[in-house]
Amino acid sequence: MPRTCLLYQSDRPIPYLTAWQWQKQLVEERKQARKNEKDLPDVLLIIEHPAVYTLGQGSSLEFLKFSPEDPNIECHRIERGGEVTHHAIGQLVAYPILNLDYHQHDLHWYLRQLEEVIIQVLAKFDVPSKRIQGLTGVWINQSGQSQKIAQIGIKVSQWITMHGFALNVNMDLSGFECIVPCGITDCHVCNLNQFVSDVSIEEVKIVIAQTFSQIFDLELQFQAID
Repeated sequence: MPRTCLLYQSDRPIPYLTAWQWQKQLVEERKQARKNEKDLPDVLLIIEHPAVYTLGQGSSLEFLKFSPEDPNIECHRIERGGEVTHHAIGQLVAYPILNLDYHQHDLHWYLRQLEEVIIQVLAKFDVPSKRIQGLTGVWINQSGQSQKIAQIGIKVSQWITMHGFALNVNMDLSGFECIVPCGITDCHVCNLNQFVSDVSIEEVKIVIAQTFSQIFDLELQFQAID
């Protein structure tokens, strides 16, 4: 029987710090439930953020092309793995809060499953994509060049996940020019709308949710965001 997963989506951008605090609250609630020998449903947040940069817990500042003290640029160091990345309107960010006790105690498996969600989402828009050995994320081959369309960075604590993946749909990619994306020199990034005409954020949200539920064998329950 599929496990329940609460699905939260927003029609408006959510500030990064708000979403980050929300994730931490959801994780702590699930840790406390485990201590009380109770179980809470998994959660999937699918949202957009206003322009922001985030650095993984071990990310190097050398991959920034601006000062992290610049008051005009929002930048946060967070507890996920991975290097620096960029979020902005037109990019969908998915944050799964999963209790891996009910899936697999295997972080490699979990990362590959997140990549598989993205690969299958793109396939549903007839866009072929790929993994690159030794790297995390999903790429599209364009004119003989690999372009990154999705970034992944996670944190798992007591086998409960947070953070997740970001899929570029129709965002302004110029923000990536201020960093070395994911710490990869000469990393080229792309949007889904470069390969699919008239693709909408709402349409992609639906496909992400459906695909995620299939890959992780979850039954989604839609929830309103207050």
